[in-house]
Amino acid sequence: MERFVLGNRAALQDHIQQHQEIHVVMGNEACDLDSTVSALALAYFLAQTTPAPKAAFVPVLNIPRADFALRTETAFLLRERGIPAASLLFRDEIDLGRLHHAGLLSLTLVDHHVLPGADAALEEAVVEVLDHRPLERARGPPCQVTVEPVGSCATLVTERILQGPPGVLDRTTAALLHGTILLDCINLKPAAGKVTPRDVACVSLLEERFPELPPRDAVFGALHAAKFDVTGLTTEQMLRKDLKVLSNDEAVVAISGVFEDLETFLLRPGLLQDLEAFCQARGYAGLVAMTVSFNEHHEPTRKLAVYSPQEPLRGTLCRALEEATAPSLLLRPLPSPWPSVAAYAQGNAVATRKKVLPILRAALGGLGAAGGPEEEVVPPPTPMNSLVEECPLAQAVPPLCPQDVLERVSRIAAGQPPGSPK
Repeated sequence: MERFVLGNRAALQDHIQQHQEIHVVMGNEACDLDSTVSALALAYFLAQTTPAPKAAFVPVLNIPRADFALRTETAFLLRERGIPAASLLFRDEIDLGRLHHAGLLSLTLVDHHVLPGADAALEEAVVEVLDHRPLERARGPPCQVTVEPVGSCATLVTERILQGPPGVLDRTTAALLHGTILLDCINLKPAAGKVTPRDVACVSLLEERFPELPPRDAVFGALHAAKFDVTGLTTEQMLRKDLKVLSNDEAVVAISGVFEDLETFLLRPGLLQDLEAFCQARGYAGLVAMTVSFNEHHEPTRKLAVYSPQEPLRGTLCRALEEATAPSLLLRPLPSPWPSVAAYAQGNAVATRKKVLPILRAALGGLGAAGGPEEEVVPPPTPMNSLVEECPLAQAVPPLCPQDVLERVSRIAAGQPPGSPK
């Protein structure tokens, strides 16, 4: 894997010069750990297993390079596994539209299956989709579609790799997939509502193949800490790290997930000036910061700060949050250093941003979340495995026996049909 990633940029340039096919494997615009590792691992697998490949298989991280610092858990895991950020290829470093126009582009989508409107011209270049979200739009042949309700897209990539030659899966790739599934599925805890038997089976098989992998609790703990580590981030970076936007005809309001205790956040040097600059630069009339911090048992404490220099807007947002009943947030006012910032402790710790967004949207008479590319204001999308959000695996999963799934995947790995006799 390490040599593959280090050689990506040279392979890309060589194929462009030789006018040869470039097969890009790309995750979604949130570019969280699942999207990143799924793209890296699947591109590596395709490069190793495609017979007499004429194409260069290139994983692309679907964010500008400057935003990579915000993906703290991804940067941590790749660094730990010897993959330097300098060797990665980001969306602002490759012109997909130009490659497609030249007839050189094939595109595999992982961890999503619908391109944003800005990339609509690339639709006809899509040859394969691998995703774990409910199918929003069907794709006909020749596009190969795999959409399965598992907790992590990395689980589907792992299953795919296990169907290939036994020597392809190396230690680095296994460690990346192992850590990603554990983080995405909240350490395989059923109570979190994300894990499926297939996720458990893949983690078990990776550990069976590579017994030297660190213990699950240690892996999850390190990645969880890295995900919420804002050390070294500026206030602007913290606000952009996990951002949604709501709007109506009169105002645009940002909602930022902030991974720090509210009191600590409010005491950041120059915070008020930073809030003013952040909102003015982007045309936001106000900002709601939803802070989340965790105790040693990974249980969340949630608090809110509402900022706007416009008292009527600030009052409207505060009243909506205070008076909400579906759900009730059980807010308790907290001291604030500035009149333009209202602060609250949130007694209802299970009310994630997914539950708070409709409250704010109704308060604005709003037009909806502007996290999508069709909106005029497009912040970096929220990573889907964010603990500020609810788990994306919201649909029911058919009941499966973990032993049956483990046996099925083991047979796939051994090159046997899933239904073959023992």
